[in-house]
Amino acid sequence: MSNVIVREMAEKDIDEVIEIEKEAFETPWSREAFVLELIKNQLARYVVAEKDGKIAGYGGLWLILDEGHITNIAVSSAYRGQGIGNMIVEKLIDICEEREIKNMTLEVRKSNLIAQSLYKKYDFIDCGVRKGYYTDTKEDAVIMWRVK
Repeated sequence: MSNVIVREMAEKDIDEVIEIEKEAFETPWSREAFVLELIKNQLARYVVAEKDGKIAGYGGLWLILDEGHITNIAVSSAYRGQGIGNMIVEKLIDICEEREIKNMTLEVRKSNLIAQSLYKKYDFIDCGVRKGYYTDTKEDAVIMWRVK
């Protein structure tokens, strides 16, 4: 997709990211949470997918020792089905590979089969369940790992 750029998230992107966050998640992160992640969390790396000057999606991860922990990925409903989620995952994998981090992990809602399918395309496998992980609904999380 030639008119999509995946780049590092900047503070100026947060308002658009929050709109996607509210649309995608029952319990969205606050603006303050994103500001802290970008400015204070030395382990965090966040990217946005920009299409035609608009933020179409975003993703983040924490680089902890020898593993990358994906914190969140979301694509605006207006841009879903266009491969943007794939581009974000690929960029997060690239960030890890540039730092010679081979292992990546994440938690995903058990009901979110679309996201699980996306991650499986990039060799993430189910490795366990965190019972009642999501505090808003008490839904279980599937733990997925990518080991290279």
